[in-house]
Amino acid sequence: MQYKITIVGAGYVGMSLSVLLAQNHNVILFDINQEKVKQVKENKSTIQDPLIDNYLKNQSLDLSSTSDKNKAFTGRDFIIIATPTNYDEKKNSFDTSSVEQTIENIFKVKNDSSIIIKSTVPVGFTKGINNLYDTNKIIFSPEFLREGQALYDNLFPSRIILGGTCKKARVFAEILKSCSQNPKVETLFMRSSEAEAVKLFANTFLALRVAYFNELDSYTLAKDLDTLNIIKGVSLDPRIGDFYNNPSFGYGGYCLPKDTKQLLANYDNVPQNLIQAIISANQTRKDFIADTILSYNPKIVGIYKLAMKEGSDNFRFSSIQGVMKRIKAKGLKIILYEPSLNQKTFFNSKVIQSLEEFKRKSDIIITNRNSKELLDVDEKVFTRDIFGTN
Repeated sequence: MQYKITIVGAGYVGMSLSVLLAQNHNVILFDINQEKVKQVKENKSTIQDPLIDNYLKNQSLDLSSTSDKNKAFTGRDFIIIATPTNYDEKKNSFDTSSVEQTIENIFKVKNDSSIIIKSTVPVGFTKGINNLYDTNKIIFSPEFLREGQALYDNLFPSRIILGGTCKKARVFAEILKSCSQNPKVETLFMRSSEAEAVKLFANTFLALRVAYFNELDSYTLAKDLDTLNIIKGVSLDPRIGDFYNNPSFGYGGYCLPKDTKQLLANYDNVPQNLIQAIISANQTRKDFIADTILSYNPKIVGIYKLAMKEGSDNFRFSSIQGVMKRIKAKGLKIILYEPSLNQKTFFNSKVIQSLEEFKRKSDIIITNRNSKELLDVDEKVFTRDIFGTN
């Protein structure tokens, strides 16, 4: 059966879901950003993801885009909300206003649509919004996507989780499974608050793993030990595993920093030590990296790319920015090489468009992940990238 589906938000989650579901269903991608709407109409992806580009070019997709609320919300079977929920430090919680506003707009249009929240929200949010509107048709379904591989992770999901046990939740689970290339993927149905908790605990565990191997690396760097030997020796224990163990300047990106903070906020009145320690460890790591770079006494520090990983165009909250701010606070001059920036400065630091000029002017080049582009100036490069992977 073909369903009419609207997806709200043309970011990583929304864009990749649109392409996934448009293989078999009529999909409208709604966004208030006219440029993103135009990109989709021109068969262009709003995010950097090679597989999405391939599907838009070579697959038959029933996909359109609009910024018209009435068109997007009228006569649809499912409306999926994938709007951003940034962490508000003052409120000590996710800013869920975009989700709330979208739900309010949906209810203003007379329809029988089931609402699926894909945005990350605090534990208890979906239950509360269902109570507010005296309904049970709002369902939470967490996403587990990597930047640069969002469509791949939708096509080959690790699991599908629905925070709802109603018939529509089961229908939506089948829609996701049938559009994927893993029809036997394990599917779990639970209460919405439990599904919300899964999302936050999963990302916090990933942050814990990053923080652990980063602290291991800080120790080996301080004691002049071989990080590679120690990580390989530790990781060959099958209970630990030889994966997700490449040191970095800290966990960053859009999800892990905000999700760990939200989980900590949800621990209000519940004893904990570990969740706070994960967040604190990430700050300590950036302090240590910055102090290590300063110990080389450079005059000009070059920042090679702001993105967290290869294949991503997203550098929101990247850890290298935290290191950069700490170095700038000590009065050192910083220059940047970031091809995706079409501006002359970034936080008052000069952006250099020529890679050769950048390499020549930098006394030391710091990069979260190594690159073949820097092989000819290897003696200038500072990175904690041991395995050459994301």
